[in-house]
Amino acid sequence: MIEIGAKLIGGPVYLPGDSIGCCVTFTNRSPFIPGSRLPNDLRNIETLALSSAQIHCSCKTIGNMIKGRDAEGSNLVSHSINSDTSFYPCKEDSGLTVFKTEPKILFCDMKLNPGESRSFLYTETLPNEIPPSYRGKLVKYSYKITIGTQRINSAMKELTIPLRILVIDGFPEVNVCEDSIDLSPSNPFLDICEKDKELEPTLQVLQNITARRSTSFYNITNGKGKVATFCLFKSTYKLGEDIVGTFDFSSSTVRCVQFIVSLQCEEIISEKYRNANKYDKAVTTFNNCTEFCLNMKQCFLNLPIPLHVTPVFNTNLVSLKWKLHFEFVTCAKGIEEINPLDNVRLAPKCVNIETMKWNLPVQIYPTATISDLHSQTKSCLMI
Repeated sequence: MIEIGAKLIGGPVYLPGDSIGCCVTFTNRSPFIPGSRLPNDLRNIETLALSSAQIHCSCKTIGNMIKGRDAEGSNLVSHSINSDTSFYPCKEDSGLTVFKTEPKILFCDMKLNPGESRSFLYTETLPNEIPPSYRGKLVKYSYKITIGTQRINSAMKELTIPLRILVIDGFPEVNVCEDSIDLSPSNPFLDICEKDKELEPTLQVLQNITARRSTSFYNITNGKGKVATFCLFKSTYKLGEDIVGTFDFSSSTVRCVQFIVSLQCEEIISEKYRNANKYDKAVTTFNNCTEFCLNMKQCFLNLPIPLHVTPVFNTNLVSLKWKLHFEFVTCAKGIEEINPLDNVRLAPKCVNIETMKWNLPVQIYPTATISDLHSQTKSCLMI
């Protein structure tokens, strides 16, 4: 019995250009027979023919919108391989393979005595131009490392480890200014490792573009006048941050009874892959904030961004954008006609209301993914 253990060093989240390290351990779990003079095949000595590893990304779409070519413009990859002894990790995927690395052989013809273990390090560098991990309504991108191991005269067994890839929209087109100040936290008593040096330009761009405070004011109006003034302190955020803003109703001419602010992402399929104007757009709502603001002069907005969502990105197949969706419930004349009774103001039985909607685009980027040696992902397979 062979136990295959894979340990993903540095955690499961990576950026394009990162180096992925995976430690693969093979252990013979068969019991040891001391002083045995039996042949090798009867002394629980296991022999493995080979083992290979590969990273690939599969793409699934709704409505069969991809025909003849894959999502990134390259030829479709055929999955018609019948041999069980071949290492082909994509053969069981229902989607299309849009990215894959060259398979690397970890070993050939290895023998393990009972209780013996052998470890191998699989490394791979991700290219810059790859799609991110994404699970949307119309398109899904999923990454995984597949480790295939074959015993002599047996079928290939595969162990898979999922990965999450985050991309920074516009990078490396975005240049780091030479005189810009690095806003990322630093410790002068710690040495900078080589990994941090490689990621320093990317993390510096990420930190700089999300740390800028650029307050914007928006006058929200309808056909009857001004509803509110909305203040947003910045328009670029990282995963896990809070979207903070304020509403000012002090100078409004239209009474606002209630407002709802939702954080939404919008999938937009490129015209090349639209199928008869169907499935060309999908909107997903994550968090929302609802407040009753009648007779209030100011209101506060705090909308958290989940860590599991996908930041803004753009591929040949789909583009993902983020926005704040506003819904304002305003009232017409008549709500002031409330007569006090014993110094108590009574609410009206019926209010004529109108609803107006407004969208405000925002930019969401990945959070800094610095490798942590104590954060590891492990998987195991018995063959």
